[in-house]
Formats: sequence, structure tokens, C-alpha cells
Amino acid sequence: MTEKRDIKDLIQQEEANLNNLLNPEDLQSFKGMVDELRDTWSKKQMFRTETEARFSVLQDNRYPTKAAKYWQCVREQASYLDNLMALSFDFRRNEAKIKWLEKKVSEEKDDYKLAKYEIDLDECRFAKASMEKQAYHRMREIKMWSKLKLEFDDGSFNTKDVNQHQLDSYRKMYTHKAQSLTQGSSEAEVFNVLGQLQSIERIIKTGELPLQDGGQLEGTEKKEELPQYGKPNS
Repeated sequence: MTEKRDIKDLIQQEEANLNNLLNPEDLQSFKGMVDELRDTWSKKQMFRTETEARFSVLQDNRYPTKAAKYWQCVREQASYLDNLMALSFDFRRNEAKIKWLEKKVSEEKDDYKLAKYEIDLDECRFAKASMEKQAYHRMREIKMWSKLKLEFDDGSFNTKDVNQHQLDSYRKMYTHKAQSLTQGSSEAEVFNVLGQLQSIERIIKTGELPLQDGGQLEGTEKKEELPQYGKPNS
């Protein structure tokens, strides 16, 4: 990644002011760490990596089908698009404030007001660098979710209507949840999980909703026996 602004300049610029904040020993340590801190700032993690997206966000128990994973990718990508657009508006406001402060600094005669404008200007310049870094990583995630969408879209499910896959996906998800219930599970958890699973099974049995593309649901294999206290009624 090529930074639009070198954060090293901003760090070094603030050294003189840190003299009033840090003791001499710590200030000397800070000066000796400028290159390291610049490197830390440039490579610090922002948002999720592809590894985290695959095993944490798109975990198999929660999103058990390719369709479920695809549609979660859509949600994640849409969220990051919203965030990027909001960041763009903040960046524009910050750019306008920088121009306004630069004008104030060039014209101000009062020492106190001048110092305040200069502090605000330095803060806005640091915010600009941070926004540029954030924008890079927002866009990185948007591209990552695009890559994952293409990977999961194997042509076996409807990519236009999210509703089409949900009976199958939620049935699998709540089956997994039901199988993980134990005698130690709370009454509310048992009631919620088995209640939703029973409802899904009823919707499938009665045909209240059409199956995806008129097909059959996957996963008709026999499920593990549920705990007696929470076994759905026949």
C-alpha cells in the first residue's frame, strides 16, 4: 500500500509538542522509535482479514450452504459500501476544514487564536491521513467480499432473491443448533431454537412457501436424536 500521506512527517512534526507532555527519557525513546511507529501505523490491522471472514463471519454452523454464505457476503459488502460513502462525506468536510484553517492561520494576528488554529489544522491533517488509510481498508474488504461472492456463486441457487434459499439454509442452521442443545441449555434457548425449527419444518411440510426454483430441499438425511426435554412434537 502506498500512503497518500507519509505519517512520519506528522509524527516528527508533533515531537516538539510532546516535549511538554512526556518526560525527557520517554521523549528520547519516542524520537528513536519514529520509523518503527510509522511502520506500526502503516501495517496495523483494520477490519477483518480473509481468514477471519472465512472462519468467523461465514462460519459453517451459521451459514451452512453456499447460498447462505453468498448472501451474507452481500450484506457485508453492502455495509462496507455504506461505511465508505459515509467516510467520503467526512473526508470532504475535513478537507474543507483544512482549507478554512489554512486561511485562518495565514490571516490571524492574535497569538492565542493562531495557536488554536494551528493545533486544529495539525489534528485535521492527521485525521486526513487516518481517513485515507481507513478508506484503503474499506475498499480492501469490499473487494474481498466480491471475491468470496464469486467463489460461492456456483449457479446452484438464486442470486437475485435472498428469500429463495432461506428455508433450506435456516433448516440446516437450526438443526445444528438443536443438536448442540444440552441439559444445561436455558429454557429460553431451547424454546427459541426448537420453536423456530418446528416452524420451519411445518412451513416445508405444508408448502406455505415454494422451494427454491421448485426443487427439493437438501439434507434429508436422518437427524441426530434431540434431548427428550426439548424434542419437537410429532
